[in-house]
Amino acid sequence: MEFDLSWLLLGLPLAFVLGWGASRFDLRQLRLENKQAPKSYFKGLNYLLNEQQDQAIDAFIEAVQNDPDTSELHFALGNLFRRRGEFERAVRVHEHLLSRADLTPSDRDRAQQALALDFLKAGLLDRAETALKKLEGTAFESTSRLALLAIYERSRDWPQAAEIAQRMTQAQQGQFANREAHYLCEQALQEANTKPELALERLDQAIQTAPEAPRAYLEKAKLLATLQQFQAVDACLTLLSQRCPGHIPLGALLWAQAANKTQQQARVDLMLQKLDADRPSLDLLEARIGLIENAPSSPSEALQKTLALYESHLEKEPSLVAASGWLHAQARSQASTQVPMTASESSPTALPKTLQRALDRATLPLSRYRCAACGFEAKTYFWHCPGCQSWDSFPPQRIEEL
Repeated sequence: MEFDLSWLLLGLPLAFVLGWGASRFDLRQLRLENKQAPKSYFKGLNYLLNEQQDQAIDAFIEAVQNDPDTSELHFALGNLFRRRGEFERAVRVHEHLLSRADLTPSDRDRAQQALALDFLKAGLLDRAETALKKLEGTAFESTSRLALLAIYERSRDWPQAAEIAQRMTQAQQGQFANREAHYLCEQALQEANTKPELALERLDQAIQTAPEAPRAYLEKAKLLATLQQFQAVDACLTLLSQRCPGHIPLGALLWAQAANKTQQQARVDLMLQKLDADRPSLDLLEARIGLIENAPSSPSEALQKTLALYESHLEKEPSLVAASGWLHAQARSQASTQVPMTASESSPTALPKTLQRALDRATLPLSRYRCAACGFEAKTYFWHCPGCQSWDSFPPQRIEEL
């Protein structure tokens, strides 16, 4: 049977047309899908910029459905869920990413870090700790260690926190000597009642770790005072005045008490006077008044010296707290003289009790300490802010002195 070339001539163009049509159909479908995914992506981005997070999430979900293999869309969607507080959905997105076999090592580490953040924001500290430990040796190692440090601080696991801080210092990921000293002080406070000798050892270790950090000196002085070792208290606070003079106001009253016990009022008062001349402080003022009240002198003489101290402070630093203290001292001075007055007579410095109480109440907020990082206020001084968890964020001065 002879082969008919006419069929070949007709078949070749037909095959060409069919192939061209098939390619055009596939290309058109691909273009349609590519147009739909970026359109949803940019729509979600526009919603996000306009702070319309609900619409942005819907747009990103649509984009993920159109292109489920794009990891960036999953990251964007997971981060949006976390920002909205939908931690369970964020965890599912990032766990889905980690389950993919085609994920690159860098994206896998990124997903692991995002999953750890989900657990951390949700308050699941144990699961966050497990997830963060898996980031050792990755590009996220430094940030994961900082997060672990925050977890251990929140749970008051000071030995674990100290271990992380030491590893970061050794890896040159920051300077954590002050933090390590704080952790030792925290452990010493836990052991002070049952094991005072061990607590003193930890405080000495904290001083060696961070000689310029003031807390260990102050905690050691307090512990020594409870042990009735007032000579050691005086020596400890004298060392603090040399290394960290700015924090002496926090221990000034304790120093005055130790001086009264050891009969060193004159020497300590001279040192406090020098410190107060450089930076006037209400705490230094109260400490010096405490020394005067316990000095061997008559009550009237002590009151006159107290009034003189208040007046000297007011000349250097206008202070409502000091003015209220001066009025109290003046009232005691007048009461001690016991000079009778007629009904028409009145002292120019005497104040009605109601007015004095109002003045005392007005000075209470001025006597607080304030965190420089978040503005948290407290009657007592904190080394670790309860509000923002910052270390050493409280200045050693009262609010009125800032």
